[in-house]
Amino acid sequence: MRVACILVLVLAAFPLAATTVVCLGDSLTAGYGLTEDQAYPAVVERLAQADGRAWRVVNAGVSGDTTAGGLRRLAWALKAKPDILLLALGANDGLRGVPVAQTKRNLGEIVERAQATGARVLVAGMQLPTNYGADFREAFAAVFPAVATAARAELLPFLLAGVGGDAALNQADGIHPNADGQQRIAALVYAALKPLVDAKVP
Repeated sequence: MRVACILVLVLAAFPLAATTVVCLGDSLTAGYGLTEDQAYPAVVERLAQADGRAWRVVNAGVSGDTTAGGLRRLAWALKAKPDILLLALGANDGLRGVPVAQTKRNLGEIVERAQATGARVLVAGMQLPTNYGADFREAFAAVFPAVATAARAELLPFLLAGVGGDAALNQADGIHPNADGQQRIAALVYAALKPLVDAKVP
């Protein structure tokens, strides 16, 4: 009994290290038009805490960022020593008409560099509005699963699933999720992250 009590005291004094998740993204991740605690990374952290999980979720979202911008600041993002990197970039590439091959190359390099540090990567897919040409839309959407497959990374098929195109879940611009939309995204991201984090637990 005494040994058990000592063990409990030791565990309380030295809690299990938190799992660090870094969300590398653009305005969808940064929470454009909202407070930081309304953006999905903060909501994901609260969902994890409610489940008794010691997660630290870092919001590395920058409004307007492209895959090229994400690649340039990747070293900064990796200073957090993430166990998991959620890669949620590419939307601005598509909206600006960046060649698909360039987007794919940038995403692939981000994944490769993150994996080289020991982090697991979850690639978040993105889709373009229907007013873009069908060929470009299809080629763009195909980039994300292709990058994930090539790097043996995990894939979240569409970051805005159930949110994109729904006026009730987006701000007046029709592009950026409102607080309710961010809650939906957080639930989706959390469900995708849980098995990745659990797989890293010894």
